[in-house]
Amino acid sequence: MNREGEDTMRRLNRHLNMIVALFAAAATLSCEHSPSEVMVEFVGNSRAYGVWQPAEGECSAEIHDSYSVLGPDGKRYPTWHPPIDEATGCSFGHEHGRDPRGSALFAAISPIAFGYANELQDIHDPHTMRHEDHVGHKIEWENGMSMRFEGGAGQILDVTCDVFAKLHQGTHSRDAFTNNLHELIYAIRCSDRTEMHVTLLTPIGRAGEMVASCDRDRVIVVGTATPPNSPNGGGRRAIPDRQCIEQHMLVAAGERSNYDAALRESWEVSMSVRRADNRTIASANPYFQVLHPSRFFDPSAPNGVARPVDVCYETTVDGRRARQGLCETSTSGGVVTDLTYDDPRSRFNGVRRFVDINSNRVSNADGPEVWYTDPLGRNGRTEPFPGSIRQFIAKVDNTARVSHGAVIGRDRDYGAPGVRAPN
Repeated sequence: MNREGEDTMRRLNRHLNMIVALFAAAATLSCEHSPSEVMVEFVGNSRAYGVWQPAEGECSAEIHDSYSVLGPDGKRYPTWHPPIDEATGCSFGHEHGRDPRGSALFAAISPIAFGYANELQDIHDPHTMRHEDHVGHKIEWENGMSMRFEGGAGQILDVTCDVFAKLHQGTHSRDAFTNNLHELIYAIRCSDRTEMHVTLLTPIGRAGEMVASCDRDRVIVVGTATPPNSPNGGGRRAIPDRQCIEQHMLVAAGERSNYDAALRESWEVSMSVRRADNRTIASANPYFQVLHPSRFFDPSAPNGVARPVDVCYETTVDGRRARQGLCETSTSGGVVTDLTYDDPRSRFNGVRRFVDINSNRVSNADGPEVWYTDPLGRNGRTEPFPGSIRQFIAKVDNTARVSHGAVIGRDRDYGAPGVRAPN
């Protein structure tokens, strides 16, 4: 057998093993907890499938598309894959965070279908279509995480929780400057019976504007809201701008650039699931943090998108420039004079992320546990309807307690050989 045939056989074996694992996991679930109570038949490809194209020297589109799942609607979707293909050793040039198969919640929330909520939004409201790029889907999770719930009269309850979070969090383009709708998969299961598994398009802050990450009081109006009728979802998207660069990255001789302060994004989600009568039955406020993205906002740059790696070569009229740290590492101490933003040698690639887990509230004591909502998490009903998404909300009321935040992923770095912007 030639090399190409061996690679094909390895890929087939890998996917066969994944299928066997998925069926084994599904067998351990009750129908009540399973995302899909009946087997679905393939009906075609989603709009999210097959959109990624490789750069020269990267894995082929065919290898990339082999990492796919069948969604509850019978369409094929892209899903998590490692940054390096296990069968061939080629690089995809991007990563999706932590391997979801290690999550204690994986069986309960599978399939992990990137773009599923976006796809159903086309059915629910064709006037508010929202399709996102492939590389922005990022996964983080933690098993057996310790959390504290504070009740009345100072009562403290220590609980353990399994948490899974997937947000479309693109940090390389203009998209998040004006778009506030981003796909979220969020699941939590705690020892005090707090539990929810939800998939939706969640609005983060106001469309058309954001706040400066180094000065949260400074609101930046970037442009027209996209989509034009996108709702205000609470929370905010804190993204660095040119003033953050001037303040923390361009420094005088003898000083050291503070890259964490200059280039840190915080996507502060205020998510809720509501019944048709508008009563909120579940909510959470996870904050998704990114260090060292490959973009910042500069109104003087084309489309407002400027690149931190370009700042590495900049000197202001008063002699300030980026010093030490990431610029020195990326350019090999200034030896590399033509580094582009998408060069794998650049450390401005958004591979360092973490999530603050905050305020998980469930108010669903009278049930049922299975609800069907529109893609924005609203209009919850007990029966499916066109464009609806199945949500699981435990029959519990924990609203008398307030959960204190915990952080997952702070010490993880998802970089790998070949990973680069756009990522």
